[in-house]
Amino acid sequence: MTQVNKPIVLCLSGHDPSGGAGIQADIETIASHQCHAASVITALTEQDTHNVKKLLPQPAEAIISQARMVLEDLPVKAIKIGLIGHVETARAIHTILTEHRALPVILDPVLAAGGGALLSNDELIASITELLLPRTTILTPNSVEARQLAQVDDLQECGLKLLELGCDYALITGAHEEGNVVSNQLFHKQKCIETYTWDRLPYSYHGSGCTLAASLAAMIAHGLEVETAMLEAQEYTWNSLSTAFQPSTGQYIPNRLFWMQEQV
Repeated sequence: MTQVNKPIVLCLSGHDPSGGAGIQADIETIASHQCHAASVITALTEQDTHNVKKLLPQPAEAIISQARMVLEDLPVKAIKIGLIGHVETARAIHTILTEHRALPVILDPVLAAGGGALLSNDELIASITELLLPRTTILTPNSVEARQLAQVDDLQECGLKLLELGCDYALITGAHEEGNVVSNQLFHKQKCIETYTWDRLPYSYHGSGCTLAASLAAMIAHGLEVETAMLEAQEYTWNSLSTAFQPSTGQYIPNRLFWMQEQV
């Protein structure tokens, strides 16, 4: 039997019992890109497709211990970070990133649930900007999160400020802005280097940010250049959203395995 060596992505994300976002979204996305997902749960949640009711951060020492064991055992090619939820969790992740400075880091700063529930506060936002952004290769905030992190309103200024705070690339997604199309802006080397335009889809989606960041992490793990990974990850995410399904009366869940149906 031929041995298949899949690139490994370490995901530090929250658990969503509805299966729409969080670690399950990461695993589905990463597997779709022919990578293997190793996972450390940063927080348990009580949530459904409507909103988050309760956030239950996991012990910082457990997060560090689990991540260290994975990184000592497996040849991880990229780290994807999702829900952080607590200052001590941010500090724990900073410890891991400091120990593995050579690994590319893709950070989706989940500051609020799709239903509007806050998953952060000023102290956590400060910890993310001070501890994690200087260790981040690609930051993928939506426009609301970008403004919270950068503390400015204009999205061009946001992008430049995020680069000043330490991340190498910042992709600000525009689904929360007005208009018939969605414009995502990529910032690098103190300027906006690309604007991607996508047809606006009609619904609200649960786990779209997780999908985009995990797709980027998988592409980077495969060794793609960042600009190439950016375009392909957005295309994969748009296809997942355009074929999304609504299992209840809440948000739609991205169909991250759409490619399997195409083969049937």
